[in-house]
Amino acid sequence: MKDLVTRLCALSGVSSWEDEVRDFLRAEAAPYAQEIRTDALGNLIVRRKGTKAAENKLLLCAHMDEVGLMVRHITEDGYLKFDTVGSIDRRVLLGKPVLVGPGRLPGVIGLKAYHLVSREEEKNVPKLKEYYIDIGAKDKAEAEKLVSLGDAAVFPTKPEPFGDGLLKAKALDDRIGCAVLLTLLKEELPMDCTFVFTAQEEVGARGAFGAAFSVTPELALVIEGTTAADLPDSAPHQRVCELGKGAVLTCMDRGSIADRGLFERLRALAEERGIPWQLKQFVSGSNDAAAIQRTKTGVRTAVLSAPVRYVHAPAGLACVRDMEAVRDLARALIYDVAKEV
Repeated sequence: MKDLVTRLCALSGVSSWEDEVRDFLRAEAAPYAQEIRTDALGNLIVRRKGTKAAENKLLLCAHMDEVGLMVRHITEDGYLKFDTVGSIDRRVLLGKPVLVGPGRLPGVIGLKAYHLVSREEEKNVPKLKEYYIDIGAKDKAEAEKLVSLGDAAVFPTKPEPFGDGLLKAKALDDRIGCAVLLTLLKEELPMDCTFVFTAQEEVGARGAFGAAFSVTPELALVIEGTTAADLPDSAPHQRVCELGKGAVLTCMDRGSIADRGLFERLRALAEERGIPWQLKQFVSGSNDAAAIQRTKTGVRTAVLSAPVRYVHAPAGLACVRDMEAVRDLARALIYDVAKEV
């Protein structure tokens, strides 16, 4: 798991620019797939046959995209003004390196010099319009030769081992889920399954709606990275989940409420098989489950997550043991559902 997640996190895939991630996943999945296609929204949909035929019984979903930036204006001095693609905490932006556009032009996120900041300004988080990307251009004409409006910028964080059994990387949400799906679809499965790697989750689960509408599954399991707030200044009831304590089951977030039967099934499987798990303790965030659950006449949907500390930041942290627990519990669900086929 660690090696596969590392390889995936090294790729760039800002929402709607998921090509690099999708190409990697397609190449890896193709030898095992009975059907593989990319739809109009950019979702990669993989059909994997198992021992039992099970037409559209179970869909497993993980999103390919990551948060990033998009160039919206070039100043006369050659600086790039930008918007965020997905939710990014403005406090983490200053001084961060980025790679801009298809040419991966190096840049640095800048802000007004600190010695010019007033005491009143010190009390507030700078507005997004105050930031810029410096690419070293002398003026607008030079910058326009290197960058186009609408280009995406991505954080170039190198994935690497960190601390005791952790991985430091960008885009852990949701390359962990992509790694779990890819690992499972390479295995001999007890039933037919559909694996969907979705586009544009970070900007509103746009890809998942189209993919679920196309597949129309009976059951869906969304696998993702979720916020861990296991920090010294966080009250126990605000910690959401914690690194190293296993896979995370969600009762409810801001987009969906888990199907009670699937939730209890996952919990029972974890207990029976000794797979470490924890409950998401704070109602926050949303994911592809919100779109899948509401598709057509409705889909029974549950969410299985890996805790990620500093999610949506240039560098996050996740525990390899948690990733493995997510993989093991997802596999257990596939085998349990296969008993019904």
